[in-house]
Amino acid sequence: QVHLVESGGGLVQAGGSLRLSCAASGSTYSINSIGWYRQAPDNEREMVALIHRDGTPTYGTSMKGRVAFWRDYRRDTMYLQMINLRPEDTAIYFCNANTTGGGTVWGRGTQVTVSS
Repeated sequence: QVHLVESGGGLVQAGGSLRLSCAASGSTYSINSIGWYRQAPDNEREMVALIHRDGTPTYGTSMKGRVAFWRDYRRDTMYLQMINLRPEDTAIYFCNANTTGGGTVWGRGTQVTVSS
């Protein structure tokens, strides 16, 4: 069983930066890929950034060029550094993991609010 807990969300002014963290626990060895998704009210959940087991990154289009992410395997933690934030980036940001057993695990999310 894999558990994911996001942190680092909050209120930031437009143009500011924010770093999110996703701490994984449990059967972390079973994780094939891990990434960040976001969802604004009444919108579909969209992918922000994804990193595969071999380290290959995939980026969503909405924040491409404004995000960087990496995984610290020693701490079982993934980080998402966001810069030049915009009001339209306001959303709940979720950590996601796909496991070797074909399962998908979601964290509860962390709220990011960008003021104009």
